[in-house]
Amino acid sequence: MRKLRVMLEIFDTHTHLNVENFAETISDELTLAKEMGVTIHNVVGFDAPTIERAIELADQHPEIYLTLGWHPTEAGSYTDDVEAFLRDKLRHPKVIALGEIGLDYYWMEDPKDMQEAVFRRQIQLSKELDLPFVVHTRDALEDTLTIIESEGVGPRGGIMHSFSGSWDMAERFIKLGMMISLSGVVTFKKSIELHEVAKKIPLDKLLVETDAPYLAPVPKRGKENKTAYTRYVVDYIAELRGLTSEEVARVTTENAKSFFGLEVNDD
Repeated sequence: MRKLRVMLEIFDTHTHLNVENFAETISDELTLAKEMGVTIHNVVGFDAPTIERAIELADQHPEIYLTLGWHPTEAGSYTDDVEAFLRDKLRHPKVIALGEIGLDYYWMEDPKDMQEAVFRRQIQLSKELDLPFVVHTRDALEDTLTIIESEGVGPRGGIMHSFSGSWDMAERFIKLGMMISLSGVVTFKKSIELHEVAKKIPLDKLLVETDAPYLAPVPKRGKENKTAYTRYVVDYIAELRGLTSEEVARVTTENAKSFFGLEVNDD
């Protein structure tokens, strides 16, 4: 692993600084992140409490942006009132995407048909509001692909968050107009398929993330993940591709800024 000496600008495109784990440590988290080159954070709210907390953090910290949506494990509570709540919160000026939405067959909190209906509805909502959408899928890649094929990806595109499939599957999502975001899972020794994805994916389709406090990368695996640890994801992808960390940081940050419609610094 490369030594963390050079200051970079890394965009963590998916983090949960809004959960209880970080309630008392936000300043420390952001300070450590900056020290490791992680300077921009997309905080994802996935139910009412985390959405409210995400907005609170975005209002307090200029480096925090927002993605807000209704997680598939919450599909059973999606109602007209929830959608009205989402519509209201998605008007916040720092919202850059709708999500995370999708399917979760691992936890199976709600039946597949209910998850599918809520997923489809939120894809439609993202198009209506002219926002990209961010997809959570667990043990449900084929059904997720089928639904996105059916609904279509809007002009703002979408992201496969913490992608964990094969290169063949990644190609299929990319052809639909999706970006591929890699998390700390890519650093795991047994993630052979993801190593192939990281090597083969066109650089302009690649994003990086932590999904903190979950999925801590090597060398922090088994510990609480931190948004700062996006640096380890960048370093590992750089090693796999024979690039420098600076090159991977630059291109993934430019990709994120362009995708989310944020100003791109060409310096």
